[in-house]
Amino acid sequence: MFGSLFGSSLKTTMVTPERALSGRPAPSYTVPATHAVLPAPLAGPWPEGTRVIYLALGCFWGAEKEFWQLPGVVTTAAGYQGGFTPNPTYEEVCTAMTGHTEAVMVAYDPAVVSDGEILRQFWESHDPTQGFRQGNDVGTQYRSAIYWTTPEQESAARRTAEDFGASLAARGFGQVTTDLRSAQEAGPFYYAEGYHQQYLAKNPNGYCPVHSTGVACVVPEGA
Repeated sequence: MFGSLFGSSLKTTMVTPERALSGRPAPSYTVPATHAVLPAPLAGPWPEGTRVIYLALGCFWGAEKEFWQLPGVVTTAAGYQGGFTPNPTYEEVCTAMTGHTEAVMVAYDPAVVSDGEILRQFWESHDPTQGFRQGNDVGTQYRSAIYWTTPEQESAARRTAEDFGASLAARGFGQVTTDLRSAQEAGPFYYAEGYHQQYLAKNPNGYCPVHSTGVACVVPEGA
């Protein structure tokens, strides 16, 4: 993706709010109303009891596919979060001048799939020790993040981060750099352009691998 182009090493410093692009008051593009794979609207409404969490683990094309395949997931969407520029475009995010990371919104039924199982998929599908990078994709937009919306998700995120971090350290990996915050603190989730939504379903041969460490995430009881 964009971040793997030459010169990407210049994109590994987080922009400050004062230097971030100004953005715009409304989106400059439209987003599909429905998911291309799951029988659900992309932005709701969803069944009562549906929980939402926002996860960033590198290129959102591959990351989104990891979650729409999970039983119990109601819908997913690719987007931008954790930055400063309102209603950014993909090209703007790729400059590292908006502060956003490529995130995936995951809406799920907690009666079918637990917070812990969602987070297991998150941790095992990327390397959370790489900072502003995943594999050959380099830039602040590829940083690892969990933005929760419930106290239960926060508890599960913190517990699994600590436990998985210990497992990674035992295998010789570095420190976990995942940004752990509430979605309210991280700021709005801006849906990405339509062509990014369920990209690998529309482009089965598209390139966007996950970067698993091969280390298993053991979910604590009750998470």
